[in-house]
Amino acid sequence: EAERAGLVSRVFPADQLVDEAVKTAEKIAGLSQPIVQMVKDAVNQSFEVPLSAGLTFERRLFHATFGSHDQKEGMGAFAEKRKPSFKHK
Repeated sequence: EAERAGLVSRVFPADQLVDEAVKTAEKIAGLSQPIVQMVKDAVNQSFEVPLSAGLTFERRLFHATFGSHDQKEGMGAFAEKRKPSFKHK
């Protein structure tokens, strides 16, 4: 029902749930740690403030990423069609 309503992106049988959760966690762990933390901060902030304030906070975090090595590496890897090598800076 949640999937049909667009509230979740994927649904798994109970016996596959832990394995799929671990796969997702491994994928997230392979990303830039500072950027992942910024995303978590944006999500957590969205629960505490009105939508307009949450969007402003998200936009500021997004702009802040452009000063990071990992953002440049991620964009370069995307443009060059290769896997990024994040330095977590």
